[in-house]
Amino acid sequence: MLAGVCNLYTNKSTVAEMADLFRAEPSRGFNAPQETYPGYPGLVIREQDGERIIEQMAWGFPRHTVNKRTGQPNKPQPVNNLRDDRLWTFWRKQFLDPAARCLIPFTAFAEAEGVKGQMTRTWISVADQPVAAWAGLWKQTDEWGNAYSGVMCDATPELFEIHDWMPVILHPRDHDAWLHAPAEEAMQLVTQYPAAQLVVNRTDQPWFARRPNEGAALP
Repeated sequence: MLAGVCNLYTNKSTVAEMADLFRAEPSRGFNAPQETYPGYPGLVIREQDGERIIEQMAWGFPRHTVNKRTGQPNKPQPVNNLRDDRLWTFWRKQFLDPAARCLIPFTAFAEAEGVKGQMTRTWISVADQPVAAWAGLWKQTDEWGNAYSGVMCDATPELFEIHDWMPVILHPRDHDAWLHAPAEEAMQLVTQYPAAQLVVNRTDQPWFARRPNEGAALP
């Protein structure tokens, strides 16, 4: 089992396909990275002036720490996953505001399996949604501009041997509620996706494979 959580996902749909599927308009021209890593650009769907837009943001909220040896600030690190049990506490400000919620389009997310140093990628996709939406929050940051992070919940028993957390995957009928509903109603959507609709694909691809040259890491 991997100690971390979801640190890699794919989105193999085009901007045009996402615009049609999510009834959204791109806010400006940009490339759609097929693989997204923490601290790199990814695409989200959010509401602006009563309309859905597709926007490129940094994946992860900046987290600041101090070097214990030198006492100097470390380079900010991306917080790319948000635990569901902290939505009412640490992330309360964003969660209570529907305008701060977003949809994160993806085709599959990856987890690492195997012994340390030899982990491989296990991909999990949604059988009934070729392009699904992960429930997320976004905010403006001084460090990286607009940034987003995905909400996590306990994994289904069927996935627990892979990881004990999983992304909160939304049903298409719930997209509007996540983007508009009061927090109490939105919280009802923070739950496990049916395991029968999840497809697990174990590969021999190394977890730390070379990253594609799509997009650049944030400073």
